[in-house]
Amino acid sequence: MPTRGEPSVAASGEWRDEEGVRLPAGEAHAWWPGTNQTLCGLALSRSRLRRFHHVPWPDVFPESGGAADEVRRVCPRCRAAAGGRRPGRRWSRVSPRP
Repeated sequence: MPTRGEPSVAASGEWRDEEGVRLPAGEAHAWWPGTNQTLCGLALSRSRLRRFHHVPWPDVFPESGGAADEVRRVCPRCRAAAGGRRPGRRWSRVSPRP
């Protein structure tokens, strides 16, 4: 699959912040706009997931401080499929062989 930037969010619930903006709540999944399923393979309509075009995937992680206030669980399969590893924890060889 070609690189398209960051996926958006689909979630089991929603809430509104002080400014009235819809934000994800409950269980969050990664989702490419224009498709009908999450990255882990759940059908959006059958799973009754709400789409959030305006919320990028990295914003649902608690460490991001973004739209994660009401997110209770981030799908581990979507996190792996989207490459959602923790920042700064990439693997690197400490002492490479010559």
